This record gives sequence, C-alpha cells and structure tokens, in this order.
Amino acid sequence: MKTISVTGKTVEEALDNGLTELQVSREQVDYVEIQTPKKGFLNLFSKPAILEITVKPDPLAEAEYFLADVLHSMEVDLKIQSTKTEEKNPRLEMSGPNVGIVIGKRGQTLESLQYLTNLVANRYSEQYLRIELDAENYRERREKTLEQLAYRLAEKAKRTGRSVVLEPMQSKERKKIHQTLQHDTAVVTISDGNDPRRHIVIQPKDDASEKHPHP
Repeated sequence: MKTISVTGKTVEEALDNGLTELQVSREQVDYVEIQTPKKGFLNLFSKPAILEITVKPDPLAEAEYFLADVLHSMEVDLKIQSTKTEEKNPRLEMSGPNVGIVIGKRGQTLESLQYLTNLVANRYSEQYLRIELDAENYRERREKTLEQLAYRLAEKAKRTGRSVVLEPMQSKERKKIHQTLQHDTAVVTISDGNDPRRHIVIQPKDDASEKHPHP
C-alpha cells in the first residue's frame, strides 16, 4: 500500500493535491487528518491541513498476486491474464506448459484455487467480488463435454429403457446436465446421493419417479 503526506489550505485542497499526485480517484483512498487547518491572526500564524493518504489495496491485483505466489510454490510457470466474463465479472486466465496441474481431475484443483483466490480478493473488497479462474479455456471445454455426455447418455436411457447413473459431480456440473436435458420430454434427470458422491440419474420417462430434478 502506498502512503503519502500532503498539505493544503483546506482539507479538500490537500485531498485534491494527494489524488492528483497519486493519480487515483477518491474511492481508491483512505486518509487521516494529521493537522487541522487553522487561520492565524492576519494570516501570520496560519496552519495548513496535513493529510496522510493511503491507496486502498486493489482486490483483483491482490488476488492475482496471491495466485502467482501459489503457482510459484507449486513450481508451475504459467502466465496470468486478467479479463472479463460475459457477466462482467473479473476472470484470471492461466496459460502455459503443464497447465493440467492447476486443472486437476475434473477441474477439482482449479475449483480449489478459485475458492482461495476469491477469499483473498474479498478481504480487500467492500462489495462481494466473484473472480472466475480458468486455465486455457478449460471451463468452456468442460461444459461442451458435459453437454455431449448428457445427450449421449439420455439416448442410451431411451434406447435401453433403463436408468443411467452418472459419476459423482460438483453441483455446477450436475446443474449443467439438468439444464441440457430439461427440454427432453422422454427423460427425467434427478440428483441422488450425498456429497461428495452426489450424482445424476437419467431415467426414461416411463420409468421415472415423481422426483423433481435438483442440482
């Protein structure tokens, strides 16, 4: 965090001087009034306002610094690039050799890193910040894989007339399966079991129970 001391005839003038020197906006700083301005007799003994201005930590920058430090500890040399998602949320995209290490089995390592990175960012953010962590577009590729899996296993359920049980998945992946098949009137999807073994069951309509799908 950068801190400077500035003066001015008034608090407002001193603050403006500090913002100009730091080249930041008012929302990006905190300040402490070290000396209150005071007008002396005939202005001979006037005292200026003295402020100590500190730039607030940038949540995204702190998150990126944390992630880089973790990657260094893992001895993984990856490039980190900050972008935006379609929802305008910040995204940190990792790329480079051995990127599979930070993805892990079915993205579990990536999810853990994203969770920790968000914890760090929100220590410095006044409003809740959701950072998406990705690695060479893994999340989009995984979504397409889940869609293909859902369609293929739904066809199997319809062809055989028997329920198809999928492997355990994270909540967001189960939700993707439900959404992909929600308009297929020939099958019903339900979630069964308890975490971390909770999984999707695709049932032919004739064999389906009255359960409603839950992510």
